[in-house]
Amino acid sequence: MEFTPIQGDIATQQADALVNAAGTSLRMGSGVAGALRRGAGEELNEAAMAKGPVDLGEVAVTDAFDLDADYVIHAAAMPHYGDGKATEESIQEATWNSLETADELGCESLVVPVLGTGAAGFPFERAADLICSEIADYNPETLIDVRVIAYADDQYELLRKVAERTG
Repeated sequence: MEFTPIQGDIATQQADALVNAAGTSLRMGSGVAGALRRGAGEELNEAAMAKGPVDLGEVAVTDAFDLDADYVIHAAAMPHYGDGKATEESIQEATWNSLETADELGCESLVVPVLGTGAAGFPFERAADLICSEIADYNPETLIDVRVIAYADDQYELLRKVAERTG
């Protein structure tokens, strides 16, 4: 399975599935969720919220609507309760569950953002390390192409360095 760091807007990516950096309520607000919501249309947020809430680290699947993908996998790395902060465990579980779900759906390609950062408050480089390590350890059934995406230039540079160490 190939695993590649990329830079850009997740909502413009073409893949069998895109991963949403979700909170446990699955309500799509800002950041990655906001970009996907704007790209897909309000139906994506409605479909996601109809599947929630989910437990921390779990995922839910919806149609991708107007995005260039078949599915959106909503990965709850952030709690919508308590302090609202992601943890190492929630990032690892959400990443692993996203990979397994993509395989169960028969996906060959998947785009994953660096979960748990932004509003969830987890340090970007450490989250990137956790995600890249989970991907490197994963033994896929159908996945061939997994891309980890960062939006900002400085985040992409950190992601690229982490990917070189773990990939």
